[in-house]
Amino acid sequence: MKALLVLVGILVLLAVAVMSGYNGLVSTQEAVSTQWAQVQNVYQRRADLIPNLVKTVEGAANFEKSTLTEITEARASIGKVQFNNAPTDPAQLEQFDKAQGALGGALGRLMVVVERYPDLEANANFQALQSQLEGTENRISVERGRFNEVVQTYNTKIKSIPAVFYAGLLGFKERPYFQAKAGAEEPPKVDFNFGGAKPAQP
Repeated sequence: MKALLVLVGILVLLAVAVMSGYNGLVSTQEAVSTQWAQVQNVYQRRADLIPNLVKTVEGAANFEKSTLTEITEARASIGKVQFNNAPTDPAQLEQFDKAQGALGGALGRLMVVVERYPDLEANANFQALQSQLEGTENRISVERGRFNEVVQTYNTKIKSIPAVFYAGLLGFKERPYFQAKAGAEEPPKVDFNFGGAKPAQP
């Protein structure tokens, strides 16, 4: 009888430990999902600014149409790579990051071309977009960093004892990180500052 009671006690303790660990995994998984939504929000904010940017810039005489076409096509491509939940497959996150990077690159090339049209500097709409895009680029960098932080916490939990023994069985899989590219230590530069004004802070 004593042995049976000891066995039952051990099983109860194990059950409590598993339940507590499971709840912790759920909490960290939700943190990853919440932060992923925030990453998507800031990227969407940038995408939402593109139509107004294109409309403002295309008003400049003889502005290169191919540059605007590249921006429009890059914006359209990101709509094809959206995930409601944070990706569990590194290839999915890479696909998302590649599409967003293409838009960021197109924006950078657009700004190089814009420098040939100083009259745009005095355009009030362009100045407003300047501030908003700079702030958005900074925010994207911040939210990507926060996403990696919560993913690190989650991945550490599922690899730690005792969760490592049951996390996989319960469907908790390792999540991929955003990978920094060469020269990506700082936020992407969307430089509208022809007059030397300081960039907007996030």
